[in-house]
Amino acid sequence: QVQLVESGGGLVQPGGSLRLSCAASGFFFPMYEMSWYRQAPGKEREMVATISNGIGGPNYAASVKGRFTISRDNTKKAVYLQMNSLQPEDTAVYYCQASLRTGVTYWGQGTQVTVSS
Repeated sequence: QVQLVESGGGLVQPGGSLRLSCAASGFFFPMYEMSWYRQAPGKEREMVATISNGIGGPNYAASVKGRFTISRDNTKKAVYLQMNSLQPEDTAVYYCQASLRTGVTYWGQGTQVTVSS
């Protein structure tokens, strides 16, 4: 059974930091490209960061570049999103995604991140 379980969300003040984690199971994790997406109320889901299954650097949305860092640990079957200098516009539900170029895609249930004073 495929599972992606996000954790680490919460309420943080502007300028603060959070680290999201996504634990994967039920598929061969090293083969998959891993991504973080987010969806704010009333907005479409958008890609935040992607890390490949091999060579090649991560990719980031312009809005988070320089503030967010994606990483993965294939031995732990986990992907992380370190979020620094958080702003109210970063408030959203954050989703973990695993994907292959063949189109196979798995999603987690999401974790809420709220940036507010």
